[in-house]
Amino acid sequence: MAQDKTIYTSLTGFGLLNSPLLNKGTAFTEAERDEFFLHGLLPPQIGTLDQQVERRIKAFRALGSNLEKYVFMRDLQDHSETIFYALVSRHIEEMLPIVYTPTVGEGCQRFSEHYHTPRGVYLSYPNKHRIAQILSHPRYDHIRCIVVSDGERILGLGDQGAGGMGIPIGKLALYTALAGIHPMWCLPVFLDVGTDNQDRLDNPLYIGWKNRRIRGKEYDEFVEEFVRAVRRRWPHVLLQWEDFAGANASRLLERYRTTVCSFNDDIQGTAAVSTATILASSSLTGIPLRDQRVAIFGFGSAGTGIAQLLAKAMQDQGLSQAEARSRFFPVDIGGLVLEDTPSLRDDQKVFAQSRSALAGWQLNDSGFISLEDVVRNAKPTVLIGVSGQFGAFNETIVREMARHVARPAIFPLSNPTSRAEATPLDLLHWTEGRAIIGTGSPWGTVEYNGGPYRVAQTNNSYIFPGLALGIIMSRAKQVSDGMIMASAKALASVTPSCSDQSACLLPEMSRIREVSTTIAHAVGMQASQEGLAAVKGDAFEKALREQVWEPLYVPYRRRK
Repeated sequence: MAQDKTIYTSLTGFGLLNSPLLNKGTAFTEAERDEFFLHGLLPPQIGTLDQQVERRIKAFRALGSNLEKYVFMRDLQDHSETIFYALVSRHIEEMLPIVYTPTVGEGCQRFSEHYHTPRGVYLSYPNKHRIAQILSHPRYDHIRCIVVSDGERILGLGDQGAGGMGIPIGKLALYTALAGIHPMWCLPVFLDVGTDNQDRLDNPLYIGWKNRRIRGKEYDEFVEEFVRAVRRRWPHVLLQWEDFAGANASRLLERYRTTVCSFNDDIQGTAAVSTATILASSSLTGIPLRDQRVAIFGFGSAGTGIAQLLAKAMQDQGLSQAEARSRFFPVDIGGLVLEDTPSLRDDQKVFAQSRSALAGWQLNDSGFISLEDVVRNAKPTVLIGVSGQFGAFNETIVREMARHVARPAIFPLSNPTSRAEATPLDLLHWTEGRAIIGTGSPWGTVEYNGGPYRVAQTNNSYIFPGLALGIIMSRAKQVSDGMIMASAKALASVTPSCSDQSACLLPEMSRIREVSTTIAHAVGMQASQEGLAAVKGDAFEKALREQVWEPLYVPYRRRK
């Protein structure tokens, strides 16, 4: 990919070495050391990026725990972004579980203990009148994409307060590592509206605003002030909503998706990667998507997002809207979601089953329709978990599903691994190896019946980097449902199982840059077709070729 041939900067000495985006460390040339007053600040040996990566990977592998490795990588990112991204991109399958799920979850839980270098922007409620001022600094002039969280629903771990900043930092690291979005364009933002996590409030080291969460009108006004400031500062920015609690997640997405170019990865990214994986699994099961019966355990924002996109994909295969929706069996804390289930949101109601449709069902308890009841009576071909309840897909449920389906497709998607609804090895044992499995966190390859079984990581990291790249390069005005569907179908089109029934459901992570570019292209083309793209045609193709960033060193010259 094209990259600037020379960078001009006025920074010198420690100022240059302390700039993560510009620091080359020992790789500064002799001429650059002369020009930028670096002699004496660096050892005399002039190194290369390859040597630096080799030094860091040895240090990384010598560490004991995954949390230690996470902190090591965070420190490296704050020291030299080029080395950080070179290390991640060259060892992607080894690095992804550390810089992203599952280890980022523990990183968020212990964020305050390890905090020492500012990254991103913390907008606390007491500073609500300063939001525009904070964002106005010239250091943010190049921003094209923001990931924002309020930390209330971090993965499956709940309210982590200001520790939730680890998620926007991690997500944007993947924007760059997996799709080549320039790190200079990326801004992590944390909306600190307090926390209801008592452990955080009682912790003297906690870095966030020590106050119970604000809610209602005050919360809405704070978010509105943030969005208004973002729109004024960056009219064409992409805003990704991340790890907001269920009610706020869907509500904020609907409120702002047409006024600012934005998407919610927990809702739409999860839906897209799930749809892509289920489309891919159809080639293994022999069951077209339109004929699948889908049980979803956990029907918050992620569950409803999956149901909406899958139902639209079923309609694309010829079903009516009503027919498509009838093929879903959502189960939440109150059991199967029914038309008379109280306090349903509008997006949940449309998937509620009617009691008349359940005539003849055999139930364990007539007052409560459990997941086990659903599996026994509805005989789903697909079982999706987004509940955050470890072990929810127990042996009884899985064996019952496998009694009725030759190749049960089972997707325990909750993150981190400590929240997964089932482990791949258990699913293989309980289905005699017939299960088609996708997990939210990485499990790699497991041993079953004396042979290897590669588990597909049905994780949003396959979708959101490429989706963001397509949005940014096309300068889309908003993120449409059609663009989300385009990302899902683009991923499905490059899954190995499409051409090889013995292959894994999803591509190797080593191919993720190629996959992200394919998704970006599809998203940009869809935005153009819908009249949402400011950059289209040859200009869009050129941007995809020339504006993707690679972690390489280029010459520096001093700006006088």
